[in-house]
Amino acid sequence: MKRLNELLGIRYPLIQGGMANIAVGSFAAACSNAGGLGLIGTGGMDAARLEENIRICRSMTDKPFGVNLMLMNPETEQMAEIVAREKIPVVTTGAGNPGRYIGMWKAAGIRVFPVSASCALAVRLIRDGADGIIAEGTESGGHVGEMTTMTLVPQMIDRLGPDVPVIAAGGIADGRQLAAAYALGACGAQIGTALLVSAECPVHPNYKAALLKAKDNSTVVTGRSVNAPVRIIRNRMSRQYIKSERAGASLEELEHYTLGSLRRAVFDGDVEEGSLMAGQVCGQLHEIRPVEDIFRSMAEEAEAVIRGLKA
Repeated sequence: MKRLNELLGIRYPLIQGGMANIAVGSFAAACSNAGGLGLIGTGGMDAARLEENIRICRSMTDKPFGVNLMLMNPETEQMAEIVAREKIPVVTTGAGNPGRYIGMWKAAGIRVFPVSASCALAVRLIRDGADGIIAEGTESGGHVGEMTTMTLVPQMIDRLGPDVPVIAAGGIADGRQLAAAYALGACGAQIGTALLVSAECPVHPNYKAALLKAKDNSTVVTGRSVNAPVRIIRNRMSRQYIKSERAGASLEELEHYTLGSLRRAVFDGDVEEGSLMAGQVCGQLHEIRPVEDIFRSMAEEAEAVIRGLKA
């Protein structure tokens, strides 16, 4: 199996996660210029903003980039058509099954890599024409499944067969974890949390400061009782949410805490009432660095780990 960088024509086998309100055109361009595959995330966007961000990204890079389509967005159909019309090199998807759009994207020459936390869904997506799968473990930030990356990736590869590219996501922030992803059979990795503390990331400085202060046990998953699990950094909002959740609050009652909370964190820097989405690797983040430095050090460390194991 080829590495992801060979499949996509990029320098490093790394995809930037399509994080809502964060993965804008300028950040996607920075990640592509740094040697990975930058993504424009449609979470929090409408169709007009997606078109605007595609224009911005293309004005800032001549490298391949992609769009992450959040399928629960009410303007998904329009966005799917924009992706096809603009012939975006790669599309990733989340929060649903993109099967109805895959044929249109493939006809436009687009590679399709849906995010899946389930082997059964992954099998269906490959049958529908997807080029590969991003296998996302529960260690990741934001909306999560139940299986860990360590258990999900090899089982997904076993189900899909050796010819289907599987990209590991969740719990990957340095070269040791990238080498582990290779050992599990993945062709590369998607990373999100580690890029939140990049110099180019547009999140509020307070958000970055909270990540740098985080420890190994600083995240918590809210919403499991209402089938809407989200991993975030513990703060006042998360404590109030979990207290209400344990008291049996409904989804509608719990949304009182979360509506607009991601925007408050990303744009206003509200680290107490905002939703600081982050994966379990946040305890590994200790400094703000350029994206290119993050990508290069991760790739070089992974190769050093592999050489050490061979020795």
